[in-house]
Amino acid sequence: MGHKASRLAAATVIAVGTSLAALVPSAAAHDGATSSDGAIDHAKITHNHHQHGGDHGHLPASSEDVELVSKLALKNAEPEKIADVGVHKGYAYLAAWGGATCKYNGVHVVDIKNPAQPKEVSFIVAKEGSAPGEGIQALSVGTPAFTGDLLVTNNEVCKGHTGVGGLNIYDVTDAAHPTPLAVGIGDETVAGMGKKDANEIHSVFAWDAGNKAYAVIVDNEEGPDVDILDITNPKKPKVIAEYDIDEKFPGITQPGLDEIFLHDMVVKEIGGRQVMLLSYWDGGYVQIDVTDPLNISLLADSTFADPDPEAAESGLSVRPEGNAHQAEFTLDDRYVLAADEDFSPYALKTSNLTDGTAISAGQGSGTTKLTPGQALTGVAKFAGLACPGSAAVPAGDPNAVDIAVVERGVCTFTEKVAAVIAAGGYDAVLIFNRTGTDACDAALGMDVQGDIPTFGVAPRGQGFAIFNQPYSNADCLAGTGPAQLPVPVGTAGDTLTFSSYFDGWGYVHLYDRQTMKELDTYAVPEAHDQAFAEGYGDLSVHEVATSAKQADLAYFSYYSAGFRVTRIVDGKIQEVGHFVDEGGNNFWGVQAFEHDGQEYVAASDRDHGLYIFRYTGN
Repeated sequence: MGHKASRLAAATVIAVGTSLAALVPSAAAHDGATSSDGAIDHAKITHNHHQHGGDHGHLPASSEDVELVSKLALKNAEPEKIADVGVHKGYAYLAAWGGATCKYNGVHVVDIKNPAQPKEVSFIVAKEGSAPGEGIQALSVGTPAFTGDLLVTNNEVCKGHTGVGGLNIYDVTDAAHPTPLAVGIGDETVAGMGKKDANEIHSVFAWDAGNKAYAVIVDNEEGPDVDILDITNPKKPKVIAEYDIDEKFPGITQPGLDEIFLHDMVVKEIGGRQVMLLSYWDGGYVQIDVTDPLNISLLADSTFADPDPEAAESGLSVRPEGNAHQAEFTLDDRYVLAADEDFSPYALKTSNLTDGTAISAGQGSGTTKLTPGQALTGVAKFAGLACPGSAAVPAGDPNAVDIAVVERGVCTFTEKVAAVIAAGGYDAVLIFNRTGTDACDAALGMDVQGDIPTFGVAPRGQGFAIFNQPYSNADCLAGTGPAQLPVPVGTAGDTLTFSSYFDGWGYVHLYDRQTMKELDTYAVPEAHDQAFAEGYGDLSVHEVATSAKQADLAYFSYYSAGFRVTRIVDGKIQEVGHFVDEGGNNFWGVQAFEHDGQEYVAASDRDHGLYIFRYTGN
């Protein structure tokens, strides 16, 4: 079973002579919080490592059965600045994300009552050091405490410790003059440490439940990452429930898919129940009944087929990658359409040649990648923690292929890689997991930088096996196992081999809503053609918006693959329209809306601003 990483557990691998103060990462340590070393174990980091803004390039401009109604360059837009988009009552709301500069963050308010002539009418300034991103939603609410239109947004910190977390709520009944009602509200509790500022959140979704109104947020900092707030009085929102879904419902997990966390969610009333659809990354797509937010129940969840069915259509036999990113119900509630975000078209095969076992590890996000078909084989050498203040990493042999095997803990992955590079003589780095109730034999991806191939995070038992050391995962989880691999730094271990192979970009699933049985998959044609693996930008899907007028119609925002339109025909997904602009696109959000009886679609281009489309096909 996969778990979220814990900052407290990150400090349990102790180097001899190291003080406790030196063990704690830059963020405060507390049980149940996510890691701060670069482990890809929460929603924010999936958007802050290499995934958003990969290789330069784009597909050639083209269009079929899609009319570009208008486009609007937003103020202060810069590459990768514009994030999600929401639409309500003739206005579009677009997030100005932190991007690379963390300046001019907030929400652009655009009047789209005439879709052919959108105009920006207001800008909601975010708190200094904070930025909205994935969670932009406007809705009408009618409760005893408030009647009108609300905008809810998320806060992620993009500048040191100056930003705030939590959600924001604005009164947009007069959309051109938004009024803040609550800012930075969320989970402030830390086990054993009293209170602090609200945790960063990656997304937010609100719903009107009659006399009550609620919001659900993605907590970036704790294992219980499904936080529900009562916003009946939007000036006084309060957290009323927190859930760790894979711990509460362990059956949603799959062996070998260990990056398990909430990424996005929607809530819809279906059959008299409030149904929340959670995109739970490697945990899949999960439906829970939240009619009573204090007493939730599991309705259905998806399974990632093995081998991957979409890749199989292109003659590839690969394992599933998970990455449940975002999903919506169709208008008639018959289906769920879901978008898997995958920004690495290459997968890694790793083996311990000495004992003949596989190693569970992927390639680090910002480190040197193996070229397709390239194999790297060498002898493992234990490099310890490879952290400032710990035992120095001994030099490798420049005349041989040496692989530094590093233990996770105390410092960041990037610091560890830098220490190995500084030691010299190594051809690659493998990082294996630390101790901790949410670590041990869990495998994780890594947000890491460095000019050397870097792999991990491998299960702790596999790291021990490389050096022929006994290992008990039960002891590790209980805290009674060795705090550090019990061999001297510099010890030679088994022979390891790494190889890279093409496995395609992120794509779309179609599920039966009641059973969550997979019915079909869809990807743009280039997604499983290795000729498009580099030089054409990121060809992954990002989001789906189902039509509010036709139950079989849906719209997708792809990054460099543009805007796509599909129909469901006999339980299968068929592309019926597309648009890629001259000079390319970099789409993030997508939202359907109606004007004068016609359906339009708003899409947010990360580098430019707002696009408005109309599907013209049958």
